[in-house]
Amino acid sequence: MTTVRLIMIAGAMLSAVVPAMAGSRYRSDANQASDVVVAESRFGHGTVTGTVRAARYGREVRLPGGTWEPCKRSCSETLRVSTIDFWEAQNGIGAACGVFGCLELRYPR
Repeated sequence: MTTVRLIMIAGAMLSAVVPAMAGSRYRSDANQASDVVVAESRFGHGTVTGTVRAARYGREVRLPGGTWEPCKRSCSETLRVSTIDFWEAQNGIGAACGVFGCLELRYPR
């Protein structure tokens, strides 16, 4: 393969990963036994914080009520869809983002 083709493939793979991580913040503190994830609503409902732990079949995020839910594509997206954007997800408009992240088309004013 040529160098240009390898650069194009690497760029395409990176562009698929970066938007998925754009709406979330993930931090790990050395003093904590588990990690914390912060999810932001896509509809202006605020933010929510949840603890992430390693489970038998992958990672799980703790919802504000105390329930542990398995992380689907990302823990912050699972937390967002299950809590602050729950009712929008029931209507189908706030469901989990696709392969390329949460893409929005906006017409400029």
